[in-house]
Amino acid sequence: MTNPFGVRPVINASATLTALGGSLMPPSVLKAMTEAAAHFVDLPELHDHVGERLAALTRNEAACVTSGAAAAITLTVASCAGEPAQAFPADAEVVMFTGQRNGYDYSARLTGARIVEVGPSTQELRAALARRPACVLWFAGAHYAADALPIEDVIRVAQELASSGPAPAGTPGGLTLAGPSGPAGPPAVPVIVDAAAQIPPRSSLWRFTTELGADAVIFSGGKGLRGPQSSGLVLGKRWIVDRCRAHASPNQQIGRGMKVGKEELLGLYAAVEWTLEQDEEALLASYEQIVDRWIAGLREVPGVVAERGYPSEAGQPHGRAVVRLSTTSGWTRDGLVRALWDGDPRIAVGVSGVPDDAIALNPQTIEPGEDLVVLEALVRHLSSGDGERAGRDA
Repeated sequence: MTNPFGVRPVINASATLTALGGSLMPPSVLKAMTEAAAHFVDLPELHDHVGERLAALTRNEAACVTSGAAAAITLTVASCAGEPAQAFPADAEVVMFTGQRNGYDYSARLTGARIVEVGPSTQELRAALARRPACVLWFAGAHYAADALPIEDVIRVAQELASSGPAPAGTPGGLTLAGPSGPAGPPAVPVIVDAAAQIPPRSSLWRFTTELGADAVIFSGGKGLRGPQSSGLVLGKRWIVDRCRAHASPNQQIGRGMKVGKEELLGLYAAVEWTLEQDEEALLASYEQIVDRWIAGLREVPGVVAERGYPSEAGQPHGRAVVRLSTTSGWTRDGLVRALWDGDPRIAVGVSGVPDDAIALNPQTIEPGEDLVVLEALVRHLSSGDGERAGRDA
């Protein structure tokens, strides 16, 4: 890594975190971005062609590239609240399950919409949808599942409402301003799925929309797709994708600052192609082999219990190695995380979704051979007796 600033590279055994750069792009993606950077283009025309090809690849009606998954939330909510030529309704509402409220709420609230919380019951959901909100925003992943209805139930309830007739006059949400309902326009209440980190499996690209009936699904381009970090993807119904495009740069609308360059457009397209070409079964098996090596290598280390955790912290269908530290290890979790981060090489490990006395090792972001470097560093630290000193220095 050419680095004139002295910032050390990281071995990422944590996850496809934005703070660590997301994921690493394969050569085909880098090549596509480099080639795009060498030419001027008609950017809206390129958007059109890339969107058409992405829709075909992913079995969807339409697709558009955004400047990340958070930007995609803003654009889809804006699209559900109204068309770009209209002011957003002051009383627009976005329905979310209480257990799914998270740090990305702001992406919906940027439009001025108010978030309405519901519990995991069809009765509460029906009552909220009867108010004709702008949309339902549902977050995919095992870590969001406990206090929310399954997406199949959410879509069913929304579709039942759509068949019950038009919204009464004066109903909040704004969809009475948004155009005709039916196949070419918005339903009574659209369902938007945030599946930012839900690749693998690649079937997520069509499962939520084409198979289950959600109006749109959102992905991060820089996570499992291994595209540009500053890219995202909206897939789904044409009406919502067309509005996302109209709300976005280079148009003078709410998404003007959420700019997508020609490099991100072609880079993300190449990333989706690359993802669909991979042997996903073999890829997931390779992840499990890494987890097995970590567990086997830590089996004889005193004061440590290493076991397989499933699924990953984002709910992807592969394991992690969950390493628990007993009091006899001499280490606190925070002390060990800091020691690995301060080491040479610098190593990042996960702490999300595991007990306070544990770290998690994720194989998804490990390059060939790095799993052994991580294992050697762990064994060295855990066998050194430095844990007590690290704990005192915390």
